[in-house]
Amino acid sequence: MNGDVHEVYAIRYGHHARRSPENFIGGDPHDVLQPLDFFVWAIVGPAGTIVVDTGFDEAMGRGRQRELVKPVREGLAALGIAPETVGTVIISHMHYDHCGNHEHFPQARYHLQDREMAFATGRCMCHRLTRLPFEADDVVAMVRKVFAGRAEFHDGDDEIVPGVSVHLIGGHSKGLQCVRVKTRRGNVVLAADATHLYTHIDEGRVFPIVYNVAEVLEGYATLKKLASSPRHVVPGHDPIVLKRYPAARPGLEGWIARLDAEPSGA
Repeated sequence: MNGDVHEVYAIRYGHHARRSPENFIGGDPHDVLQPLDFFVWAIVGPAGTIVVDTGFDEAMGRGRQRELVKPVREGLAALGIAPETVGTVIISHMHYDHCGNHEHFPQARYHLQDREMAFATGRCMCHRLTRLPFEADDVVAMVRKVFAGRAEFHDGDDEIVPGVSVHLIGGHSKGLQCVRVKTRRGNVVLAADATHLYTHIDEGRVFPIVYNVAEVLEGYATLKKLASSPRHVVPGHDPIVLKRYPAARPGLEGWIARLDAEPSGA
């Protein structure tokens, strides 16, 4: 493996059965079943393992009426990754489904955008609608990491290790960042919630939980520029990801996909 080339895995840990009008501003005239899956991602390379987002646990799933399919810890273990040994965690943004399970990564340094932390602790959280996707316990846990010297902030685009970089998108949350990874098939972009579904980026549509609609739409172009091709952009919540990409190994179908492998045309 070259010094800046990485393997990338999508680990499905949660599920939410819902209909398509819930997934788009303005609804959807088709009104079909269009569930969301919940993922965390693992990047494995010469600098060690990097975990992107940390998901939610069973209690949070119950409280938010989301199904925990398999705990995040089990998904990492299936790849031979012990969470307590992970040294780097990238948080795309601080919504409840991306930054929970705080206790799983006691050695990790957390990377996030300046403006996401300011957003999650500032005046916008005075409004019920704005704070809806945030959890106070998650935000407090991140504040504690700051005071423990375990947080690193980024102001826009930055390199984490050679071949892995973060890029400010905004839109869905004020400090949302995506992650670009150099792989054997080119630059793969983990969009996280910069596009929830392939339909959002392909058709220029927008998920209803949003801080700035214009930033979401501009973000689609940024994702495509960062990726080696549109087929290298990986949405944050689309069940189709597990159909397009091969399983990490036999027996992990429908659970863990390998994103540095060529996708199918599904």
